[in-house]
Amino acid sequence: MSADSTAVTTSARPETGSGSGSGTPPRGRHLGLALVVIAAAQLMVVLDATITNIALPAIQTDLGVSDANLAWIVNSYALAFGGLLLLGGKAGDLFGRRRMFQVGIIVFTLASLLGGLAPNEGLLIGARILQGVGAALAAPSALALITTTFPVGRPRNTAMGVYAAMGGVGATVGLLLGGTLTDLLDWRWVFFVNIPIGLAVLAGTRTLVEAERHPGRLDVPGAITGTGGLIALVYGITRGGEHGWTNGPTLASFAAAVVLLTVFLVVQARSSHPMMPLRLFRDRNRTGSYATMLFIGAGMFATFYFLTLYMQLILGYSPVKTGFAYLPFSFGMAAAAGVSSKLVTHFAPRLIAGPGLLVAAAGMGWFATLEADSSYAAHLMPAMFVTALGLGMSFVPMTLGAVSGVDHLDTGVASALLNTAQQVGGALGLAVLSTISTSAADGKLPDAAASLYRGLAVKDFGLVARAGEALTHGYAMAFVAAAGMFLAGLVVTAFAVNAGRQQHAEGTAAAHMG
Repeated sequence: MSADSTAVTTSARPETGSGSGSGTPPRGRHLGLALVVIAAAQLMVVLDATITNIALPAIQTDLGVSDANLAWIVNSYALAFGGLLLLGGKAGDLFGRRRMFQVGIIVFTLASLLGGLAPNEGLLIGARILQGVGAALAAPSALALITTTFPVGRPRNTAMGVYAAMGGVGATVGLLLGGTLTDLLDWRWVFFVNIPIGLAVLAGTRTLVEAERHPGRLDVPGAITGTGGLIALVYGITRGGEHGWTNGPTLASFAAAVVLLTVFLVVQARSSHPMMPLRLFRDRNRTGSYATMLFIGAGMFATFYFLTLYMQLILGYSPVKTGFAYLPFSFGMAAAAGVSSKLVTHFAPRLIAGPGLLVAAAGMGWFATLEADSSYAAHLMPAMFVTALGLGMSFVPMTLGAVSGVDHLDTGVASALLNTAQQVGGALGLAVLSTISTSAADGKLPDAAASLYRGLAVKDFGLVARAGEALTHGYAMAFVAAAGMFLAGLVVTAFAVNAGRQQHAEGTAAAHMG
């Protein structure tokens, strides 16, 4: 264990000067506050990936957002977040993790203010991009700060479990909070709510222990080519679904994505200070964890998007009712994450995550049988709970697998890659599944979404019913594809992740994680 970890065990505040390596037990009150700060920050950046979902119909009506641009209110955040996470992780290693954590929270909070005040869709999407930049600076440092603030053993395992739980529960909390705020106040409050949380997190950051900084420099060419390539790829997928796969701009987007991502990999291989050190992928368990999280993000983000549209557009739920309808998901995720954080000391990660992904895929299969008049109690609620149990079992083993055994120099970047995988997977998954859903719905009824709104406007309930059936068919096809993504994650876990149970690896991991 490094000197930093020794200092942590004596005090959560190194400025007291008591961190002399005397072996004094950790001070629980400071560790408790530090955990609250990190958990609150993680909750805030994760819930913002979904908090706008429930407000989408209200935002679309108020700002006149086109159907084509609606998904970009979700995807702009996910792409900026995922695309810049690696740069944020490297910045934390170079300039100080606590400092970059603070800068990220400040940027995120200011962007939330701008989003709440946005008068049109362009400025709203711009604010969402800026929120993603702030989240990209804060999130990797949050996970890395766990390794410098919490001593190896139960305290760190507990902190990791809470952090992983926030990654799953945060998405559901965002839906619940978004529905409540949109119904009781206004959709703008899904942004304004971040301001008091951000200020409280900033006030609590002095309980966190800073790690030493490392020499190097930021990989700006890598950030530009990597993020640009991802944006081009998602835009190509989205445009292909709307205008055809042989459309000129669609093909140009894919070509740009191939060029930019190829250049990104070349830059990473040749750079002396790469944003994404390719050496991190030499460990099959770590690579398997990243790949699995990519598939989890792809299926989970799209699930929230389509379920929200189904409940509001087809079943006619209000935003607040939609938010509360997600409670079984939240309960299932929290329960499973708590159980799996204990199981990792007794079973190999793939024996926990593998069955979890199989259960999650079964839940998606259940969602795929939805009809325009399906019952909440008999259909939606149990399917949500089953899916959440499966995903909750997968988060903790994958989180631990991503940072275990990482060289001290790469802790921030390794942490960032996990979040990158989830966010990029979410953006790509939403783009692919939106395309599948729209194509399937329009195959049943041309311009199904527009037909639904037109039918509601002129009170043509026959058209509303036909459009509702077509859209539900589209959502069902998206859920089938999401099940396939979870099963792909299962295959990766089964063949790539061969680590043993955590307590055997803890000593080895501790030498690098502290």
